[in-house]
Amino acid sequence: MQLKTAILFATPCDDEEDNMATLCCHSDQGQMFLLTRYPDEDTVDLTLDDEPSTLDGLKVTLSANRLLLEVAAGDTDALKGDETLEIVFTSQGSDLAEIEETLRIILDGTGTYVSEL
Repeated sequence: MQLKTAILFATPCDDEEDNMATLCCHSDQGQMFLLTRYPDEDTVDLTLDDEPSTLDGLKVTLSANRLLLEVAAGDTDALKGDETLEIVFTSQGSDLAEIEETLRIILDGTGTYVSEL
């Protein structure tokens, strides 16, 4: 599955949401992507088009022009049957340093983060 977005938003610690780390975007086709984790929880939540899922074994790779999520075989329902979700950045508007910080927080102890920056 692939989404294209102009901007990927990241919040490593949202005070208004009990310090939740959040990564989100809207695709150029209007699809919503949201990846979140509360600091006191050991699970990562992914919402795609208003369908929330809790993930086990998530791997995320960040490069200058894309974000690649790979889910475990048992979590493909979160991606509508796909094992991967590729989010392609169509502009340079995303703050990659903040995205990277947020991903490290979200995946710490719950998944794998790979930086290609």
